[in-house]
Amino acid sequence: MIDILYSIDIFLLYFINKTLSNPLFDKFLPYITDVKNWYLAYFLLLSISFKYGGRKGKIAVLVLPFLILASDQFSSFFLKNLFERARPCNVFTDLNVLVHCTGSYSFPSSHAVNNFSAAIFFAKLFPKIKIPLFITASIVSFSRPYVGVHYPSDILGGMLIGLSIGYIFSLLVIEIDKFTNKKITSKAKNEN
Repeated sequence: MIDILYSIDIFLLYFINKTLSNPLFDKFLPYITDVKNWYLAYFLLLSISFKYGGRKGKIAVLVLPFLILASDQFSSFFLKNLFERARPCNVFTDLNVLVHCTGSYSFPSSHAVNNFSAAIFFAKLFPKIKIPLFITASIVSFSRPYVGVHYPSDILGGMLIGLSIGYIFSLLVIEIDKFTNKKITSKAKNEN
């Protein structure tokens, strides 16, 4: 059974990396996969959350660094070292490798973990923006096997882990918001 799953993973990797290869994706997806190119978008999302998201938005901005720390550190240092799966760009010589191939481990994709944890986190708190959040997380995640640095199963595993972590942190924000609301309501009643 493991051999069948591995064969499917390799088939999908080559399909994404080789069959879907085209000049537009070859230029666009390496840009998309580079986290430095997303700093402005992250800043805007945080600014909008803080300014227009009410108390819940302000709490989300304060909790977000802990979400990032949890999702990134859990995937990058714990899970990758636990599974020790070599990146496909370090295993297969015939892949289209469009970005630097690091020597770090492959499973799970930290890009998928981080983007899906942020997507579900903000989508749960601000449902009106869920579609662009999940489209963005999906495109960033798709870029990883396309540029040759992850297997599709790294993406699937990263997505599931990220969704779990982000969901838990969104519940934390909701509970903090409820607690804060109770305190404010209680204080207002006591002042009257």
